[in-house]
Amino acid sequence: MSDASKTKSDATTQSPATTPAAEGVSRRSLLKGSAAALGTAALFEAVRMGFPGGVPSAHAAAPETTKAILGYIALIDASPLVIAKEKGFFAKHGVPDVEVNKQASWGATRDNLVLGGEKNGIDGAHILSPMPYLISAGKVTQNNVPTPMVILARLNLDAQAISVSNEYKDLKVTTDAKALKEAFAKKRADGKEVKVAMTFPGGTHDLWLRYWLASAGIDPDKDVSTIVVPPPQMVANMKVGTMDAFCVGEPWNEQLVNQGIGFTACTTGEIWKNHPEKALGMRADFVEKNPNTTKAILMAVMEAQQWCDKMENKQELAEIVGKRQWFNVPVADIIGRLKGDINYGNGRVEKGTDLYMKFWKDHASYPFKSHDAWFITEDIRWGKFEPSTDINALVNKVNREDIWRAAAKELGVDAADIPAGTSRGKETFFDGKVFDPADPQAYLKSLGIKRVEA
Repeated sequence: MSDASKTKSDATTQSPATTPAAEGVSRRSLLKGSAAALGTAALFEAVRMGFPGGVPSAHAAAPETTKAILGYIALIDASPLVIAKEKGFFAKHGVPDVEVNKQASWGATRDNLVLGGEKNGIDGAHILSPMPYLISAGKVTQNNVPTPMVILARLNLDAQAISVSNEYKDLKVTTDAKALKEAFAKKRADGKEVKVAMTFPGGTHDLWLRYWLASAGIDPDKDVSTIVVPPPQMVANMKVGTMDAFCVGEPWNEQLVNQGIGFTACTTGEIWKNHPEKALGMRADFVEKNPNTTKAILMAVMEAQQWCDKMENKQELAEIVGKRQWFNVPVADIIGRLKGDINYGNGRVEKGTDLYMKFWKDHASYPFKSHDAWFITEDIRWGKFEPSTDINALVNKVNREDIWRAAAKELGVDAADIPAGTSRGKETFFDGKVFDPADPQAYLKSLGIKRVEA
């Protein structure tokens, strides 16, 4: 564990037998086979009942179950879940039977979350930050039936990218995509369809791509055809000419460049520096039923985030997640951008940038409510949520930063790594637009291309 997260003192790990006796539970009865008769979880419950004045926190926090099923997509920002499993952090925190299972797409992740772990689905997932809101509100589920979700943590900041086909390589497209407006218009005039791909409607990649296009005067609903492609299939689809541009996380942009198929116009950190990206989301009913298990899972993931964030661990991280059973991707397609070395594929090469993925630094793990407010506001912009949506009420229902704070306290996280409040304040984008979480309507009014009148 990092210096910032010290384990609790030995006093919290003493056995029940060393705790002073209380009425109804004697030291002898605890020693004489209670564990065998009741099982670990039941024993802790008996201890809690016998000590109404309180018990050591390790006892009070006994996981209700040692198992949960978590989904992930083959993207570098799923690394904390992979590392929590590979490095034994789940086992360390009392939940050794947590499974981390690959999902075919974000649509499959959604469907398996709706099913739930008890019905051969999943209990939680590495997930696009807006998805728990869309699922909770029934906006992307079958028959619009809501499945209540919660966000427990953010998994990372930055390090997605927008990549473009080599067909447009001479246009020198960057965050400024204005050169594509004329090129796309000409292609359409020639009777050809312009396709741009993202990974899930209303998800982060959809929103980055839309923001980028709209900033250049390209309407993502009218001037191009927006299609959905699972992250691991992006490179293959561009290789056969299925799309003109896409937005996805790593390692797929780096792999595209390494294969000489396209180039990166910009990373998403260049659109919004230190932006939130993926989250650890779980079904609300699992969290309600298993609060201690939930906190244990979160603590394991937070510890894994700290491990992933250390530059000296990047090579090993790339080697682990690149394995066949995880991402099945060569280390060479992972390591560069993981360290901040970016070959954009169009002659631009940047070494040692701060655009690498942040897993813990800069409060990367903490789920700021202000960030979720932006995601919902952008989904209002594009018609995924109604303009009348009560943004704060929805955020307060889904965002469980209180659980994050409790987990951080139990981990012994340094006070400097725990934000003072739930808002990071005003956010400024590359084009000068400002999002004030206290006034989302002003932000909406400032935007030119949108599906809603603000």
